[in-house]
Amino acid sequence: MTFLVHQVFKSVADSYDAMNDVMSCGVHRLWKDELMRTLDPSPHTRLLDVAGGTGDIAFRYLKYISDMKGDGHVTIADINGSMLEEGKKRAFNLELNQDNISWVECDAENLPMKSDSYSAYTIAFGIRNVTHIDKALDEAYRVLEPGGRFLCLEFSQVNPTALRWLYDQYSFNVIPVMGHVVAGQWKPYQYLVESIRKFPCQEDFKYMIESAGFRCVTYTNLTFGVVAIHSGFKL
Repeated sequence: MTFLVHQVFKSVADSYDAMNDVMSCGVHRLWKDELMRTLDPSPHTRLLDVAGGTGDIAFRYLKYISDMKGDGHVTIADINGSMLEEGKKRAFNLELNQDNISWVECDAENLPMKSDSYSAYTIAFGIRNVTHIDKALDEAYRVLEPGGRFLCLEFSQVNPTALRWLYDQYSFNVIPVMGHVVAGQWKPYQYLVESIRKFPCQEDFKYMIESAGFRCVTYTNLTFGVVAIHSGFKL
């Protein structure tokens, strides 16, 4: 599955952000803003953003701490070098301080980072694409320092049932077509829709996070459960 995911995101890297805007009508930006508000980093937070490719979460974090005159640092980790290159281009165009950013091409299931080295770990729309979610969660727990926080923004299960049916119709019948029109790609977006449906529901994913050792695990549904933010602490 890792090779498949790598090829999927390599093929859409240069149009990924535009496609996200089209698919969600821009709402993904609000979801990511909410993730950063939930994290509420301190001026000195050391953040590891996994599957962070194009920098959406990392750049929000840098803006957040810059408003506090902070000196925090973010490491952006992604298995796909093409996504990281897009992120580097965006960072350059935004004239961000590169001293506050590290870019690492690596697998979420086998992070090269030292244990107990980060105060926060974020992963947005990425954990459903790893081969073994439990291994990725174990690695998240390992690299966080005691007291560190895990936050995951991911597509989830829509409620109520009537809305779920409408969402399924949109996902399977509209999103792949939009992918073809906007990005010239059909199959990658078909894969994305299918991966969302295979991902555990909110309660099941909460249990998986707890099984990795995290405590005080909670989740918040956004947009009727289209996405959810799961939070946990290494205590």
